[in-house]
Amino acid sequence: MTTAKRLRVAEEPNYFDAVTEEILFMILDRLDPNPLDKKSFSLVCKAFYEAESRHRRVLTPLRSDLLPTVLSRYPSVARLDLSLCPRVTDGALAAVGGSLRSALRSIDLSRSRAFTHAGLESLVANSASLVEIDLSNATDLGDAAAAVIGRARNLERLSLARCKAVTDMGLGCIAVGCPKLTALSLKWCLGVTDLGVGLVAIKCKEIRTLDISYVQVTKKCIPSILQLKYLKNLSLVGCHGIDDESLATLQQDCRSLETLNLSHNEHVGHVGLTSLTKGAVHLRELILAYCGPVSHSLANSLQKFSKLQSIKLDGCQVTTSGLKAIANSCAPLTELSLSKCLGISDEGLSFIVGKHKELTKLDITCCRKITATSIASITASCTSLKCLKMESCSLVSREAFIWIGERCHLLEELDLTDNEIDNQGLKAISRCSRLSILKIGICLNINDEGLICIGRHCQNIQEIDLYRSVGITDNGVAAIAQGCANLQMINLSYCMDITDSSLKSLSKCLRLNTLEIRGCPRVSSVGLSAISLGCKQIAKLDVKKCFDINDAGMIPLARLSRNLRQINLSYCSVTDMGLLALASISCLQNMTVLHVRGLTANGLAATLLACVGLTKVKLHSSFRSLLSQNLIEHMEARGCQFQWRDKPFKVEAEPIKIWKLQSDVIS
Repeated sequence: MTTAKRLRVAEEPNYFDAVTEEILFMILDRLDPNPLDKKSFSLVCKAFYEAESRHRRVLTPLRSDLLPTVLSRYPSVARLDLSLCPRVTDGALAAVGGSLRSALRSIDLSRSRAFTHAGLESLVANSASLVEIDLSNATDLGDAAAAVIGRARNLERLSLARCKAVTDMGLGCIAVGCPKLTALSLKWCLGVTDLGVGLVAIKCKEIRTLDISYVQVTKKCIPSILQLKYLKNLSLVGCHGIDDESLATLQQDCRSLETLNLSHNEHVGHVGLTSLTKGAVHLRELILAYCGPVSHSLANSLQKFSKLQSIKLDGCQVTTSGLKAIANSCAPLTELSLSKCLGISDEGLSFIVGKHKELTKLDITCCRKITATSIASITASCTSLKCLKMESCSLVSREAFIWIGERCHLLEELDLTDNEIDNQGLKAISRCSRLSILKIGICLNINDEGLICIGRHCQNIQEIDLYRSVGITDNGVAAIAQGCANLQMINLSYCMDITDSSLKSLSKCLRLNTLEIRGCPRVSSVGLSAISLGCKQIAKLDVKKCFDINDAGMIPLARLSRNLRQINLSYCSVTDMGLLALASISCLQNMTVLHVRGLTANGLAATLLACVGLTKVKLHSSFRSLLSQNLIEHMEARGCQFQWRDKPFKVEAEPIKIWKLQSDVIS
């Protein structure tokens, strides 16, 4: 460039300087959630870079060692999600508190390790505006950490799920120190008893959501809980210390209660339910999954709940008479779940859907006795269905699926896995233009003809599962790729006729983030390279038993798929060079490498050391003795968990026939 040209460029005004920060924030609000879009925005000019830094309110880093740099860039973060960082030290938490201070309102440490009560103390001391903390799965934290949490005076939402070392003493500190709590999870807190829960109920009067599932409580704490005047959601899953006898004497009303979960409580029947829900006139959702048999008495106890909208009875013994009693006892339901219920028949199911025509969600997964008669009743009565799950309803004949498409046009989610649906059924279902999730795996009667109709007419599809639907070929996949521009997830595992042509078609789906093609032997590195080039948002990739995928596929994947977090390379033809190339992906956290013959112990060791973000690695047990103990300990200290498998090398010649044979035997 000549001097004159440089002078002219320097004199030209920067029109971006005239754009106010308010306008820039409005633009950022409307950008796609994809972080690459915001990164591109920030690279436009210095003003855009600074605006994006000040605009960011939510941050989900993958590596805690980069926190100081990231926090200095984003000083206005209100929600910090560290659940993807396996190792968060006390120093890291101190840095968070020191950098964000009063801006920080929520922090998620639900899958993080390595910090102690000292780190929490630094965080709480500097973050006066904290209203939410998630410490789920912090099994090493005890009462000292709970006492620190008790100093967060403005805390409103707290999860201590699986904090097994916390006892009543630590919970008491929280109860006294955090009177503003509105949501508390103590699920699997095995050190907590009636004393601690009762103290929380007495001191934290604002609680609206309480989860004490699998806690060692009895009826002693229930009266205090039911006196919470704002309590809306109560979960008592697996509380075996509570039974009908212990609840029979309860006298408290709980008029605010809207959701009650009593799943896995076999000893709570209609007597206990009636006592526990006395006066719960606003109850909207009742979950009794895997409880005792559904009797007439239990059904009759539901009559007083005039606002009940949802009942979930998954895994229960439900007779025809019991289902009829529920149908007659309940107010009009919008959601009914009968997944894996024994005893469901055409008569009972037809009766209840005839009574509750406003259903929008229905789950009849593994109700193996129902036939087309039930589907006829469902589709004739419940035309407002948005979600229908009916996996493995093997006695339902092909014509029944046509009725679904002809009558239930509002469907958004449909699970027909392992059913007898054919192309005519798929053509009818293609009329459901609002479908966003479609699962038609293990459907052996469908092929490209039906799938092409789905691609042409169901343009809102975001997730499609074609697992082991062996009639599907490249033509069907191309129709989905062309018609469903918003596709985010596709499972083509064991669709053995698909080739690289399918992957080239899918490479046009720019939002695709999950691709499962395990057991597709005709796919190679050529197709995977196309995916790498087109689908920059790929986060989960399963290429197990794609024998022709080798280093030629790994190198473009490593260079272009910077969002990749999870990969399964088992049985592929990748060598040390290909695996080591993946180490450049900073997001990579989960890797499965079984029976990769081109891999050596030295190559694996080098890859493990270079992949600084790994949280989980699944390897064949033969590598355990080949990798040094120092390396394994170093990786574990970084927060990486090893899973060792001793499976023999096996190639399935005809996987679908083997699967069907096993399925028939089980049935």
